[in-house]
Amino acid sequence: MAVIIGEHYRVAKIISMPTSPNFIKSNWSLVRTVGTTVSPFTGKTKTQEFDGVYWTAEVSLPRMRRSQAVEWQSFLLELNGTVNHFKFADPDALTNTGTYSTAFLTSNQRTSTSSVTLSFSSSTITAGASTFSGAKVGDFIVVTGATNEDNNGTHKITTVTSATVVVTSSTFTTESNTASCKVRTNVKGATGLSLLASTNAASGTIKKGDYLQIQSAANTTGTPTQIVMVTEDATATADGAKDFYGVAIQPKLRSDLATGHYAVFTNPKGTFRLISNEVSWSADRISNYGISFSCIEVI
Repeated sequence: MAVIIGEHYRVAKIISMPTSPNFIKSNWSLVRTVGTTVSPFTGKTKTQEFDGVYWTAEVSLPRMRRSQAVEWQSFLLELNGTVNHFKFADPDALTNTGTYSTAFLTSNQRTSTSSVTLSFSSSTITAGASTFSGAKVGDFIVVTGATNEDNNGTHKITTVTSATVVVTSSTFTTESNTASCKVRTNVKGATGLSLLASTNAASGTIKKGDYLQIQSAANTTGTPTQIVMVTEDATATADGAKDFYGVAIQPKLRSDLATGHYAVFTNPKGTFRLISNEVSWSADRISNYGISFSCIEVI
């Protein structure tokens, strides 16, 4: 993210946050941008969901002596108000509960078709080509281009019948032979990920409530593009050398997750900034300091 300093643009810095003491209180929230209109004549409500979805947090540190407080004071001052950023995660969920055994998984676009004829019936999608030859049970596919809007969106595969037919957990409006549809995975707007274990030996579970750090590259150390929560226990499929994982997430992906890019499982974080340009702290007569601040995920 670029910021304007005077009349010049520069890239925001990532400032390292102190690691101790840990927070004693946190309020962690997901904010959605949803427009709502209510008819004054019928009372019916219409809603429209927009792309703006982000995490916010309010955190408080325990009372501390000045020798500890100066570390946090320096951190807050180096953020330069809302200018610079820092890596941050839900303070009460720093360690995932799943047992996945390595630091990350990789994006694996097992289904990617930019133009195909689709038919929908009950929970079944039938393609006019071998669209699902690489699909696995538990994968989340994103359909666009269907005539009936309810047939578009993210759908979880429960059965791979053939390279042209899959059964999903969704219930569709019957629709036949709609041309120029797209069926893809790990794209902007997806509420599920198709991932691959990072090594042949990597295994274990990814559990509901775990977090994943989404990267825009094949690394674990770069600036996170997003942090997401797993919303149901992931489906793991052993098929060959590496395990496949289908992972339901919220919020939806902000941008495409290219094949090979990382979803970090160990110590996942997002990129945050302060909400306010003002920082402050308190101190009592024996120099016990109180520090709290509010932050928001960077989009």
